[in-house]
Amino acid sequence: MSAYNLLGEERKSFLIRGVQNMKFKSAKFLAVAAAACAAMVGGTAHAALTTFQTFVGNVGVSTDGWGGTGSSGGISAMVPAGATVRAAYLYTSTNNNGGSLQGIGGTLAGSAVSFDTNLGTIPAPACCALTAGRTDVTSIIKPLIDGGPGGLYNFQITESNSAIQDGEALVVVYDLPSLPFSTVGILDGFAQTTGDSASITFANALDPAAPGFFAEMRLGIGFSFNNQSVRQTSRVLVNGDLLTENAGNFDDGAGANGALITVGGFDDPLSPALPTVAQDKERYNLVPFVDAGDTSINIRTFNSSNDDLIFLSVFHVSGEAVICTDPNGCVTTVPEPLSLALVGMALAGLGYQRRRAQKTA
Repeated sequence: MSAYNLLGEERKSFLIRGVQNMKFKSAKFLAVAAAACAAMVGGTAHAALTTFQTFVGNVGVSTDGWGGTGSSGGISAMVPAGATVRAAYLYTSTNNNGGSLQGIGGTLAGSAVSFDTNLGTIPAPACCALTAGRTDVTSIIKPLIDGGPGGLYNFQITESNSAIQDGEALVVVYDLPSLPFSTVGILDGFAQTTGDSASITFANALDPAAPGFFAEMRLGIGFSFNNQSVRQTSRVLVNGDLLTENAGNFDDGAGANGALITVGGFDDPLSPALPTVAQDKERYNLVPFVDAGDTSINIRTFNSSNDDLIFLSVFHVSGEAVICTDPNGCVTTVPEPLSLALVGMALAGLGYQRRRAQKTA
């Protein structure tokens, strides 16, 4: 680990509670101190896609998608021999179910799954109550991969409501000592009609020409469709430059409701610069957008047609990084609780001395 901290929600709330629990007499000071503490730990920005998990170490990631007009199919993972699964998550993308996951489920590798986390619904003016769900399937996937031969693993998948479920995405994060030290970040939720932000912030300045440096993004998008008369795509900017304006379509499904899904997967090529719809596979190399000396990579996604569900962003980058939804970058240094307490006591002491001086004047 480097000198900075990867911040989770528990650490944020711990630091904020630490300030709030100090028995200061001034309510105004309490409010200011709590706000300052929240700012120091990089409070969540207004975004519909939010940071779900960050994994740091000798880690790798596999992603894949499936959608179909029937109720069953196959979804896969690519995991090297000798790797052990750290976590696995299954997502579903739905339409026209009133923003609910009622009746949404299925099976994975013969085990029943229910999508117990509702990731939210795209608000108006977006159509169709587009909503994604997530479930932790580590207990299903890990025994099937750990100790296995490595390579391609195929899993049977079924849907309980194929007309409403546009398809699924499988994300598998694994450890392997021979892999380079890196960070995998997962953002999920729903596509904000005004656009979404994500930032990857590093402790040290980047050198994109350094041997082995990599930075990759994969998107999962539901209810997307493109042909000569209908254009439903999303635009993506990286560090202010256009990456693509053709993210979307149904690469992992079919051109019908209940099968409209695309997921940047392990078996997809990296999309070329400014890809066409056919060339855009929702898997992107971010390195060309990084300049020497940069300390962060900033991503903006827009769906101007308001009818695509960007429910998943997966990042895999060299080294240790913090991944958040602040368009200005993530906070990477935080005072320890003792330091916060000392700052709070010092400010409280100054306030007391000021009040005392006012009384004696």
